[in-house]
Amino acid sequence: MYDDACRFLAEHFSADFASWLLGKAVTLTELQPSELSLDPIRADALIFLESDEAILHIEFQTLPKDNIPFRVTDYRLRGYRRDSTKPMHQVVIYLKQTASPLVYETSFTMERTRHEFDVIRLWEQPASLFLQYPGLIPFAVLGQSADAEETLRQAAQRVDQIENPQTQANLMAASGILAGLKLDQEAIYRLLRRDVMQESTVYRSILAEGKEEKQREIALNFLREGLSVEMVARGTGLSIEEVQQLQQQLNGSPQS
Repeated sequence: MYDDACRFLAEHFSADFASWLLGKAVTLTELQPSELSLDPIRADALIFLESDEAILHIEFQTLPKDNIPFRVTDYRLRGYRRDSTKPMHQVVIYLKQTASPLVYETSFTMERTRHEFDVIRLWEQPASLFLQYPGLIPFAVLGQSADAEETLRQAAQRVDQIENPQTQANLMAASGILAGLKLDQEAIYRLLRRDVMQESTVYRSILAEGKEEKQREIALNFLREGLSVEMVARGTGLSIEEVQQLQQQLNGSPQS
């Protein structure tokens, strides 16, 4: 759900992300991964935003992975294949504080090939920076501050000043979701308006996605037990086509 919240913010508040990461509030539109000849995968929180002048590639990571440098390089080469004249600004943003040395890796090297990219560790960024832009407010609690609860309280106050009810609800929900990386639920619900969060489209979509994922897990278990496609569909609420796809996935996976 952290990935979904980050992706939602980058998609709907791209001008704020451009101001932060590019230093200027340029107009950005979303670039679908398929346009870079990428397979239809569901990456963590991977987003490509494009202006007339450049492509902004943002990858949010809750925890570090050792294949990130290669992945970033691969995306850059695919972007070059699509348009060799357009530069790509690449940023990996780590959300949760860690002592892993992987979060300090900013390049990929292979024989005579070297590619560099930017890395931002949110816990090293001043929390006050994120309170300056509506679309970045949910990241404030993960920034550097003396008191995370006080920072979340300030974030809630900033969100309360937003006039549009749906925008307010979405930012409140995203703030609550991301705060879960640093604070316990009791503190979050004490500081944020839960009723407003529940009116959010991002909150509802994440809940719906979680429900669908649970249905798929149950369906896979039923299929492993030998139940028919029709029985699994009736028992989980999934369509026949969805269950058939899961069956193909199961049949195609190596046996453990």
